Amino acid sequence: MKGHTMSKQSPISQGLARLGMALVVALTACAQVPPAEAPAEAPLVVQAPGDRSLEQGVQLYQSARYEAAETVLKAALLQGISNGPDVARAHKFLAFIYCTSKRETLCAGAFRSAREADSSFELSKVEAGHPLWGPVYRKAMATRGK
Repeated sequence: MKGHTMSKQSPISQGLARLGMALVVALTACAQVPPAEAPAEAPLVVQAPGDRSLEQGVQLYQSARYEAAETVLKAALLQGISNGPDVARAHKFLAFIYCTSKRETLCAGAFRSAREADSSFELSKVEAGHPLWGPVYRKAMATRGK
């Protein structure tokens, strides 16, 4: 075999050799190779302790477990939530709970707190049209800053 080249091999041997090389190339291409350089400063997402509680509170609210939702949403606010829009979201769901349990003063206060946490806070058209909290929301937003 010494001195033999690929061109002197039988056509079957050459085909198998090519197939083997193609397989090696294909498998090498599929291998996960770490990037040569780390990506430039990937944004670090830091979750505040209350973020998880906020999501749990919203899920409880959506499951009509309003007392438990109120407790968890209050805890989320005390634990700290990472951004203003999420703080506003916690207050919004608390407002809904307060209004549906006929605690209108607390409801209005929660809507004002939502706006304080996020100056762009607004209820959707459907939410603002709700017969229990819609009027309280409109009044709270009209009297804010007074």
